[in-house]
Amino acid sequence: MAKILVTGACGLMGEKVCSGLLKRDNNEIIGTDTKSSTYNEGKERYTFVAAGPRDRAVFEELFKNEKIDILVHCACTADNDLKDIITEDDIKESGIYDDYLYTLAVSSGVKKAIIISTSQVYDFPKSREPIRETDKLKLDSNYAKLKRKAEEKFGEAIKANPEVIGAALRVAPIYTSDFSDNLLAKIYDPETDGLFVYYSGDYGFQFCCLHNLVEFIMCYVKYAEDRTYSGLYNIADNNICSAREIISYARARKTYGPALQRNVSKDKMRNLIGRLTSRGDQKTNYRYNDMDIFFNNNVLDGTRAKKLCNFKWNIENTK
Repeated sequence: MAKILVTGACGLMGEKVCSGLLKRDNNEIIGTDTKSSTYNEGKERYTFVAAGPRDRAVFEELFKNEKIDILVHCACTADNDLKDIITEDDIKESGIYDDYLYTLAVSSGVKKAIIISTSQVYDFPKSREPIRETDKLKLDSNYAKLKRKAEEKFGEAIKANPEVIGAALRVAPIYTSDFSDNLLAKIYDPETDGLFVYYSGDYGFQFCCLHNLVEFIMCYVKYAEDRTYSGLYNIADNNICSAREIISYARARKTYGPALQRNVSKDKMRNLIGRLTSRGDQKTNYRYNDMDIFFNNNVLDGTRAKKLCNFKWNIENTK
């Protein structure tokens, strides 16, 4: 049994993380967020506390009085409590957490700490080698910058206290049976309300079923025994999702007409014009399709994470 503090507990990720941790080992969960939700309300061993990044005093009291064993930081994360447009204000709000939360946690005696980062910090190469945690970074977007700063501050705090085991999870864009925004962004055109595809649709993208993320966190909480488990982890499905698979997924949930063939050259030119006219979508839009890297390798090497979790969920069996 562990007492676990989960930030961002009422977003899509946070709700599922709290629910999963409640099901194992009689864990006690304290969920914090700026607003409550009914998902875990009333469940045994779950307590909600209203708090956000500007409520440092609340967190100081929680760490002082509650004897927290584990911190799981889900707040300030896209598809949880951030929208698809990541602003400079979002970066600042996340930075407020970064300035105190991790040092507060480790100084209070937590045994483990986990933060959610993103695979968008990587420079997606044209080579076909899977992307490892040590590979080159490219912080082109606001979201990548936000999460990289969190990683750095988190790493400093963990390094300063050798008693704490800490993991930063570089998570691929998530999906579930009911949440498809990241999948559809690759094959759906809102202007025509229809599907599109390039070539034969054999190209693919790395995603992460939310249930794989939750199960990894559950396994890390239970099985990470020493500092050899500290560091970065790529968190993603075992296999990429092809455009054709995503189209099948979409059609199983809504009636669409035939997927229209799009011209790659024309879309690359439109992408270039957008950059030159300073629309800024590529910087702020979490789901922006950058045609310069659209067909680049985005496969994450999950070897390290698979030592703790088997990642059984995929686009075909997600719930």
